[in-house]
Amino acid sequence: MINWIENADLSSRNSLGFQVSAERFIEVDTVEHLELALNDVQHNQWSLLLLGGGSNLVLKPFIPGAVISVNLQGINILVDDESSAIVEVGAGVNWHQFVGRLLEMGLHGLENLALIPGNVGAAPVQNIGAYGVELADCFHSLTAYDRKTAELVQLNKDDCCFGYRDSLFKSREPGRYIIWQVRFLLSTVFSPNLGYRALSDYFDQQAVTAPGAYDVYRAVCEIRQSKLPTPDKIGNVGSFFENPIVQEEQYLQLKQRFPNLVAYPDAPGSYKLAAGWLIDQAGWKGHKAASVGVYDKQALVLVNLDKGDSEALLGLAKSIQDSVMEKFSVSLKMEPRVYPA
Repeated sequence: MINWIENADLSSRNSLGFQVSAERFIEVDTVEHLELALNDVQHNQWSLLLLGGGSNLVLKPFIPGAVISVNLQGINILVDDESSAIVEVGAGVNWHQFVGRLLEMGLHGLENLALIPGNVGAAPVQNIGAYGVELADCFHSLTAYDRKTAELVQLNKDDCCFGYRDSLFKSREPGRYIIWQVRFLLSTVFSPNLGYRALSDYFDQQAVTAPGAYDVYRAVCEIRQSKLPTPDKIGNVGSFFENPIVQEEQYLQLKQRFPNLVAYPDAPGSYKLAAGWLIDQAGWKGHKAASVGVYDKQALVLVNLDKGDSEALLGLAKSIQDSVMEKFSVSLKMEPRVYPA
């Protein structure tokens, strides 16, 4: 027997802090309860939203049907040897707290992903990444509930089809899998990844030539906090737009027109443009539109200023997309999912 909460308030369960009401909501931490909830969804033909930390979602004021949140906890070492370890973590564990716990355990590889909001179960969906590291870099495998076959399945790295802010769960089979546990292959020997310029500049300024794991962790936190607002103070979903990828020909044309263009080589023959730079150059940084706006320290972040809602935020996003297209002939793609679509 499970108990659905009707007319549930989700304002504290989405990092934008929007006032959102769900027709019905339930939190589960056992496969038995998950299956009972899914049986109710199927029997009643309810629409279904799987909700993690709510950090990559733009929710509309009313969510019809059902909302299920997986709250499975636990961090366990499955395999441990002299140089590496496989760690299994529950989908409901807070991501940032998980990264900090790994440092305490002497396990390395995810330091650059500190302070990213949300839960572990949502991280593979987006293949979260920051400061030169992606989740896929340390991913081993995961356990998910397959709604198609009604069973738990194991998926390895290749199965998950990771790409830039993309995965099997986001674009190829959305809604089919409910991530239950995630496993990471981590190193017991620390080797700093300082390829991202902001990090290398930080340590150059500090005159630190051989930073330790905690140094990198603290640096990432400090850099993020200097540029990004924390959701508990200013509602946001982090980066609102993906960094667009263009072919070399278009990159060279843009570079000629805009010598200060910020871009990085991507796959052969293509470049990744800094979306924040494009938005800033289009004049949007610090812009306020009544209840929502563009963060004044990072143009890539859209914020809820005062009782904003999805309509206001998406209207602002569309204006930014149109402006960047007009100025640079570059299309910006939103990172967060909008629900209901």
